[in-house]
Amino acid sequence: MALAAALFVPLVAACGGDDALTVYSGRSESLVAPLLEQFSEDTGIEVEVRYGDSAELAATIAEEGDGSPAAVFFAQDAGALGSVAGEGLLAELDAALLDRVPARFRDPEGRWVGLSGRARVVAYNTEALAEAELPDSIWEYADEEWRGRVAFAPTNASFQAMVSAMRLQEGDDRTREWLEALAANEPRLTENNLMALEAVANGEADVALVNHYYLYEVLREQPDAPVANHYLGREDAGSLVNVAGAGILARTDRAEDARRLLDYLLGEGQAYFADETAEYPLVDGVEPSQALPPLDSIHGPEIELGELGPQLASTLELLNEVGLTP
Repeated sequence: MALAAALFVPLVAACGGDDALTVYSGRSESLVAPLLEQFSEDTGIEVEVRYGDSAELAATIAEEGDGSPAAVFFAQDAGALGSVAGEGLLAELDAALLDRVPARFRDPEGRWVGLSGRARVVAYNTEALAEAELPDSIWEYADEEWRGRVAFAPTNASFQAMVSAMRLQEGDDRTREWLEALAANEPRLTENNLMALEAVANGEADVALVNHYYLYEVLREQPDAPVANHYLGREDAGSLVNVAGAGILARTDRAEDARRLLDYLLGEGQAYFADETAEYPLVDGVEPSQALPPLDSIHGPEIELGELGPQLASTLELLNEVGLTP
């Protein structure tokens, strides 16, 4: 699945190849490369990264099976992690790693752990709309009144996870109807969440279906951009709180180095996620850098993140069927 789009990037110019810890990263290079570089500098462990879409990388790992060169899968969402775990390709992590984050943010079977949290939101143009005008349910953004006004990235893993949550919450039929209406409503489709939010900031769309932290990335570059986040209602699928997380490939011969990377991401990495990416740190004692609603106050759909993994393949099929994939 678009394997050529995934890039291998060596983070330390040393021997490369078998001497490097290979990470498949669904997190973008711009967001996490500095953190992985700092890990290499601090530990002396060379890291080689293949960047790509989380779902595509999950499919690549499944295709490669026991022969995958990956030691760590660093995914943008729990669905991609759960998909790889469901193939039996992730090792069970030890309690010293797992217990550092709340149970809701890790695999019930201990095969992956959340590293940072992100809430789904509707970002909006504050010059075009008042927050009181915005619906509190994701289901309403496919209504006729939103024709030509909604931007989103259908190939983004977090959007796909939200669709999986909608299926689990309300069933396939209603979710298909929503997707068909959304696709027919002349949305602005973008390659990624940042582009969707930039479309809102530039007045090319009124709202964007994104993760909360992209707002702060836009505001760093455009402090006066007319954008803000709208958090949806209690138990709404559009309020899904997902995680970026990681797991260790079961057959890797670099398990100890892989564990050191996860330990690092749950340690020094927590402040990085708070300060540099404006995500929610998941380890107790590290606070968000922005004035974010407390995670405990955001009540998305009554599902466990571990349920998203088995839905990924069929969600991708559904998105393709309604014309929302390339």
